[in-house]
Amino acid sequence: MCGIWAIFGSPDDTSIQCNAAHKITHRGPDAFRIETIHHFPTCCLGFHRLAIVDDLQGMQPMRVFSISHVWLIYNGEIYNHQQLQKEFDFHYATKCDGEAIIHLYAQGGIEFAAKHLDGVFSFCLLDTANRKVFLGRDTYGVRPMFRLYNDNGFLAVCSEAKGLIGLSQEAYSEHVEPFLPGHVETYKLDMLDKNEVKENIRILFEAAVEKRLMAERRIGCLLSGGLDSSLVASILAKKAKEMKLSYRIQTFAIGMENSPDLLAARKVANFLETEHHEVVFTPEEGIAALEEVIYHLESYDVTTIRASVDNHYKSDNSKGTSVPSPLVMSALSGPDIAHMHASLRISH
Repeated sequence: MCGIWAIFGSPDDTSIQCNAAHKITHRGPDAFRIETIHHFPTCCLGFHRLAIVDDLQGMQPMRVFSISHVWLIYNGEIYNHQQLQKEFDFHYATKCDGEAIIHLYAQGGIEFAAKHLDGVFSFCLLDTANRKVFLGRDTYGVRPMFRLYNDNGFLAVCSEAKGLIGLSQEAYSEHVEPFLPGHVETYKLDMLDKNEVKENIRILFEAAVEKRLMAERRIGCLLSGGLDSSLVASILAKKAKEMKLSYRIQTFAIGMENSPDLLAARKVANFLETEHHEVVFTPEEGIAALEEVIYHLESYDVTTIRASVDNHYKSDNSKGTSVPSPLVMSALSGPDIAHMHASLRISH
């Protein structure tokens, strides 16, 4: 057996973290190598070798001159490496069976490589040209591999879990787990900063609401008091003030008497100072609406129907408001958004 160890996107000093690689020294008594990658200071690859074939050129991390942007560390045996060489006319630089992984990847990508391998293996392949990391493990998981991945985009892999313990200073977000057998996974080295991700979400969310304000008619918002609808309502109210709209934003909530949704929506509406309207219905009224709801949905899908009954009542009752909003925003999922078009047609 051999031992592989690697870290990517490390926020800490890799020269200190690489000491963790020595926890699996017993897996490769013949040689040890650890390498940092030029122009990739947050990455490091380590390998403990049990020499089986090609004692001269078989050391890892493995690279071949013709595909110099690819780095490989693997543990296992590729039984069909010679057949692959003949089938695809590969020009091997070593006598190591694992070199086939590099050539297969260069030929057709990581999925292509994985499906052509006959053997027992776990591997980590770094493509510096495309700034990606690939992990793979044989179908039955004969060769072990563990992975650590945290919320900040720090990735670490090792043949044994002990080589990953204590690597990340953010222990609360550490989660060491076995890499699933029969799987390959892809990771991008250009992970976004956590704060940048949050900022991008905010920008995209606000833009999604703002671009829907192009109408010349009054705009309202469905409000349940939950996270999604409250965010949409708050951004809508904010944009309405920035655009100096001549009317207050109307919000609409629905539920049974004293239901949690009505109470929560009322709190949000008071905070946002919207013109708030509530629709109260009974279980009997909900059942009575089913036939008409199904007629407009043209579907018997249970989930869609269940989510659509309350929207039917909200849209139908919005006609009774003093200044109805013919256009109503919502924070519903895809199937429910499709239904909203049917509901709004009812309210016109």
